Amino acid sequence: MTVAVMFAGVSRHYGEVRAIDEVDLEVEEGEFFAMLGPSGSGKTTCLRLIAGFDQPTLGHIEIFGETAEGVPPFRRNVNTVFQDYALFPHLNVIDNVAYGLMIRGVDRAARYRTAGEALELVALPGLGKRRASELSGGQRQRVALARALVNQPRVLLLDEPLGALDLKLREQMQEELKTLQRRLGITFIFVTHDQNEALSMADRVALFREGRIVQVGTPREIYRRPNSRFVADFVGSSNVLPPAFVATIADQRRWASLRPETIRLAADGGHEAVVVASNFLGGSTRLALDVGALRLHALLPSADPVPEVGERVRIDWDRDDLHLMEEET
Repeated sequence: MTVAVMFAGVSRHYGEVRAIDEVDLEVEEGEFFAMLGPSGSGKTTCLRLIAGFDQPTLGHIEIFGETAEGVPPFRRNVNTVFQDYALFPHLNVIDNVAYGLMIRGVDRAARYRTAGEALELVALPGLGKRRASELSGGQRQRVALARALVNQPRVLLLDEPLGALDLKLREQMQEELKTLQRRLGITFIFVTHDQNEALSMADRVALFREGRIVQVGTPREIYRRPNSRFVADFVGSSNVLPPAFVATIADQRRWASLRPETIRLAADGGHEAVVVASNFLGGSTRLALDVGALRLHALLPSADPVPEVGERVRIDWDRDDLHLMEEET
């Protein structure tokens, strides 16, 4: 395994504010790695430290085994795609894409040829003479991606690049980015506050909270096996069960996570519940259920019979779907 990016005890403080605090992290070469967390959790600060736009207060950063502290951005083999795309409005598309090559002194014919190949890579052939203002949001995002890729970085940093797109286009670009990353085989580090983006695109996810990483794992591990109430609440929709209830069903007095889609209606056995709300979501129906004093949510396929509000039902789940968490917070 080759480590593309390594953080060892990295902190970045701004006066009394600890943007990140003692972060340890390894991102593998060729990995699509997501940094996920709420606003102000430290994920963008980590991206800026990798890019060289900022320097750590404490700790050590390596990029492919080479020390990164003090190395300016243009000397790092990384490139960044920003949320606002940061295209030059006075340049056409081909010149925007070729700009980095021009700065490096690549001759005109070679840089235009390489920029044209980058535009083909992001499915924008033939649009080189258009202005950025004449492009749709999705096209501008592709131009920004082509401009970042044209210098052939070993690490591509993406700072919430899909945040300005509407839902349908965002989902399309998620698929395209993942396909492109697999095709190129380079390391993608993707910052987002959108859990669905992280879960659908990443090979592994680091979840940030208040400047620290609280869990790292595959999307399936993060979703199915959260290590704390914060992770269970932030990633997807989860029923967080208090220790007193868990003790009655698992013989352990610990907090637990139970995903709504794992709850099913039962003919007998299980737990008695009262349906207090029902929301049709297209392919599924979300039920709010009172089990004594505890409120649970279940996600049932819409093709199944759905009980009415006020109806008493019995619910159950598989023992393996009840995940006992390591931490309370």
